Amino acid sequence: MFGRVWIAAVAAALLSVAAGAAPLEAYGKLPTLTNLTLSPDGNSLAYVRQLGDRRVVVAQDVANHKLIGMINATASKIRNLQWADNHTVVLTTSVTARPRGFTGHKEEYYLAETYDFQTKKQRALLDHVSGSAGLDDIEVMNVVAGVPQPRIIDGHTVLFVRGIYFPANVGYYALFSIDLTDGTTRIVSSRRDRHAEDWIVDDRGNIVAESSYWEENQHWKLDIFRDGDRVPVLDIAAPIEQPEVEGLTDDGSAVVVSMPDTSNTPAYQQIALKDGKISPWAHANVDFGNIITSLSTGRVIGGTRVIETNDYVYFDPHADKMWRSVKAAFKGATDVDLESWSDDRTKVLAHVFGRDYGEGFFYIDMIQHKASPVGNTYDGIDDVSARSWISYKAADGREIHAYLTLPIGQQAKNLPLIVLPHGGPHARDYPGFDWFSQALAARGYVVLQPQFRGSDGFGMDLLSAGFGEFGKKMQTDLSDGVRALAAQGLIDPKRVCIVGASYGGYAALAGATLDTGVYRCAVSIAGISDLRGLLRYWNWPHGSDDRNQRFWDRFLGVADYDDPKLNAISPLKHVGNVTIPILLIHGKDDTVVNYDQSDDMADALKSAKKPYEFVTLKGEDHWLSNSETRLQMLQATVKFLETYNPPNPAPAVAAAAK
Repeated sequence: MFGRVWIAAVAAALLSVAAGAAPLEAYGKLPTLTNLTLSPDGNSLAYVRQLGDRRVVVAQDVANHKLIGMINATASKIRNLQWADNHTVVLTTSVTARPRGFTGHKEEYYLAETYDFQTKKQRALLDHVSGSAGLDDIEVMNVVAGVPQPRIIDGHTVLFVRGIYFPANVGYYALFSIDLTDGTTRIVSSRRDRHAEDWIVDDRGNIVAESSYWEENQHWKLDIFRDGDRVPVLDIAAPIEQPEVEGLTDDGSAVVVSMPDTSNTPAYQQIALKDGKISPWAHANVDFGNIITSLSTGRVIGGTRVIETNDYVYFDPHADKMWRSVKAAFKGATDVDLESWSDDRTKVLAHVFGRDYGEGFFYIDMIQHKASPVGNTYDGIDDVSARSWISYKAADGREIHAYLTLPIGQQAKNLPLIVLPHGGPHARDYPGFDWFSQALAARGYVVLQPQFRGSDGFGMDLLSAGFGEFGKKMQTDLSDGVRALAAQGLIDPKRVCIVGASYGGYAALAGATLDTGVYRCAVSIAGISDLRGLLRYWNWPHGSDDRNQRFWDRFLGVADYDDPKLNAISPLKHVGNVTIPILLIHGKDDTVVNYDQSDDMADALKSAKKPYEFVTLKGEDHWLSNSETRLQMLQATVKFLETYNPPNPAPAVAAAAK
């Protein structure tokens, strides 16, 4: 078991109280250290490192810190880094593009490549291939549609990944296997099945289950494979929510399926591979937020329970005991997150966040009972603000939870507030270090991040409570939080601004147009101003009879994207109500919320002679993936807030003034 002595020493190594707030560059630029992952044997560590204007993928020996290899990734938008085996990494990136021959707007496409640190060879997983092994009659698009899953089969490293192929110029999903040892690529799933969506592969590389969706009758189906035969086992009506195949049971004998909250069946079921028998999953009594599936075996090994903090549960008693000893060692930490561990669970990478630790990564040797700091996610941030989990009552009595971040060194009374709603809206904020709220708190603001109705991750009740409540109760859930903090005397209700991105950007604009009188300024980052226009953008060139359209029709409480009700909840249609300054920020390459949403809002505000500013982020996508433009966004936001909602003077400045 770890002791308090080394924890105190490690904390001291990571945290030294700064004389003043870190510069915005420390928060605004891309993280210094991300995507940390241990090799299966635990002897090698790979990670993404920002070196000035360069971004590199680094692999090093854990024992002696010796560099094993380095890959230049400066021009890449890195989405995932993993090990395929003990000497090969898989790097998943994305690019905003419109492929040659495609029509319509740009999309975000994911690509994967491997790098062997022994042979120094680099290769794309799926390239435009014709005539390769097993692909003699089709064209393959060089994109992946999921995380590659490695298997060691007869001494060969084989990756299984979903991809897209084009028989007769029609795109279908397929499961590909890429043998990194002999270099062959082939489709291992059935050909020309336009309904197939996902596959489960066992630890020997055999497909044991296939899920499919039939739009014709809005049904989700699951087949298992037994002795080479396909056996249908589930056929469920799923017009919107659908089951998800999570993986195999921990003994590999059955498939685990999570059922929609809207169904009348247990939350998790298992389907035996031997005879197709359906029964409640052995671990169905645990209230999991997310399931943890081993990428190397396809087996479900545990899950997470996330409310205000992360809590991991592992089915293997030894693994569960080891993780709980790691978490217990960091006494007083706000959050301890598992980043990676070796196959034998003796070497662990954890991310720790809290006032006594700052934020940073630790490498933990469970045999030696020793932890060593690896580094901070963000260099230059020497102190972090306290972040707590609170609750308050909405106007109709519903309990709303929220994260609350307080500025350092300020008396908790009569402070300026920033309301920071998350995107989605069917998403949530998570515990741990949050760069945006920390940056604002470092400038002297209280930051409120409500988990308003319509948020996901807290059960169907909270999610469904948001259906039809865009611009209504979903919005007043935010302003009810302002009123609750004001009643406590924590914040000054006359000094409140709202800042958000994506749906949060919509909420910021709605705070200026629909739920007025609460905020003195609003910042919309890639925000939605015209819901009808956005639905049309999302659904071109698709028809209106797909799950995505049905989901949004229900969430917005409309019949289709021509429903006149959309105007009532679209900020673009209510610019006449604006009485506060608005800052619009939008990436030019946004493929989720199109740039026109902010451009049109700017034109409407200009025509109505309302106060606004508009910042275009050139070459930026929806997720602020580029360092320069992410910093540009943060600098513009803070300058705007400090102009229209100045923070309290720093304690040292206030004392000098007296």
